[in-house]
Amino acid sequence: MTMPISAAPIRAGLIGFGYAGRVFHAPLIAATDGITLAAVASSRPDDVRAALGDVAVLDTADALIARDDIEVVIVASPNDSHAPLALQALAAGKHVVVEKPFALSLDEAREVVDAATRADRLLTVFHNRRWDSDFLSVKATIERGAIGQVVHFESHFDRFRPMVRDRWRERAVPGGGIWYDLGPHLIDQALQLFDLPQAVEANIATLRPGGQADDWAHVVLIYPDKRVILHASMLVAGGSARFTVHGTGGSLVKQLGDPQEGQLLAGVLPGAPGWGEDADPIIIHDAEGSRPLPAISGDQRGLYRGLVAATRGEGENPVPARQALEVMAVLEAAIQSSQARRAVALRRGPAATL
Repeated sequence: MTMPISAAPIRAGLIGFGYAGRVFHAPLIAATDGITLAAVASSRPDDVRAALGDVAVLDTADALIARDDIEVVIVASPNDSHAPLALQALAAGKHVVVEKPFALSLDEAREVVDAATRADRLLTVFHNRRWDSDFLSVKATIERGAIGQVVHFESHFDRFRPMVRDRWRERAVPGGGIWYDLGPHLIDQALQLFDLPQAVEANIATLRPGGQADDWAHVVLIYPDKRVILHASMLVAGGSARFTVHGTGGSLVKQLGDPQEGQLLAGVLPGAPGWGEDADPIIIHDAEGSRPLPAISGDQRGLYRGLVAATRGEGENPVPARQALEVMAVLEAAIQSSQARRAVALRRGPAATL
């Protein structure tokens, strides 16, 4: 049944209150009209209460999914639990938001999409970086034709974390490592611009002393007329641009990334003055020289605004199932390519499900 836009806020339940749940999901939901965080399932209830006050805190995901008042379940738990918990929530009749990575394999992702179709429930993936200032600025500049036809696109998510930390993301566990962590963001942004490549060629490695999981990834998406380079590393102290793009009419460089994660960590509330504003311009280089272009502001609330509209029948799913499957197809092909040390053509199934 279609709900009027003035209806009561959608009641959401969040599974997991680690970095993603605490830093991204909870504050973005709190700042988005039409949705409210009604309950959190976490093994650290004191942390949840300290951060969120009177929100209901449950010991298990099972208890949260079983609540009749929860309409949307947000899965922000460790990566290997994303698909199982999404399946459980869909079976209980809930709409579902899944943190990236959507699943650990393309087959597992297809299983979740099929379950959502059978249940007639909304399923979306938290590709929040579509609403980043750096990406929006680069996308708009390319679409304006400012550098002609793109032939080389390079996107970096680099960090400087030389010490291996004792956390599941950095252990040799299913879904651990930098490619499962940052790869989905890099892939999703590239596919928003260029659609699916013909093939993927990847080199994924562990370079830090004592590292257990991959902490360096260099992946090339192969298109007939361009190459798209996706790079992530834990050993970059500086000097690499967030985006470097070369075209038939010039080049662009976006040196710094979107500010929203840093703002959230500093306690800035989404929508506060200055939220998402990016002081770092795009630099255009062409035959006439170099010039700056102001960056577009970002706002990751766009994903939850889209979710609210879609669940009320007022808009489209912000991350449709096919797009989520396409990201998983590239993610998986890159792993296969790195292991086989050769380019891997994308694995495709029936047209409706990739």
